[in-house]
Amino acid sequence: MTDNIVLDVEQIKKLLPHRPPMLLVEKLTDIVPGQSATGFKAVSINEPFFMGHFPERAVMPGVLIVEAMAQTAGALVVHTLGGKTSSVVYFMSIENARFRKPVSPGELLRMQVSLIRSRGPVWKFRGEAFVGDTLCAEAEFAAMISDGAAA
Repeated sequence: MTDNIVLDVEQIKKLLPHRPPMLLVEKLTDIVPGQSATGFKAVSINEPFFMGHFPERAVMPGVLIVEAMAQTAGALVVHTLGGKTSSVVYFMSIENARFRKPVSPGELLRMQVSLIRSRGPVWKFRGEAFVGDTLCAEAEFAAMISDGAAA
């Protein structure tokens, strides 16, 4: 069952340490604590990476699409754990990443993430990124939740 709440960008900023231009999730919906959520990113031509990727035909880098999915999962995890603002989510692995369709400025990126498993501080997710109903990217990724102390 979902929380029946929507987290906006200001609430997400309380869960994640990322800030623009590296904050790549602006809204979280369909939250099932400890299980799944949907994140959104409005892709704008004003994103700094578009100046060099690519000037002739702007395309969002695939690695940033994976980062957006991971941030969606990270916000879900910290929300699930009660929104501890000192928690930091660190990438551990990315597996089975596939890029199916380029993402361009003006598109709304929708990231669906679902838990594969969690063991202690390590959480593994499957993510899919869509524009409309078209699958653009998918990956499995794992992250460790830290209390925020220096590593």
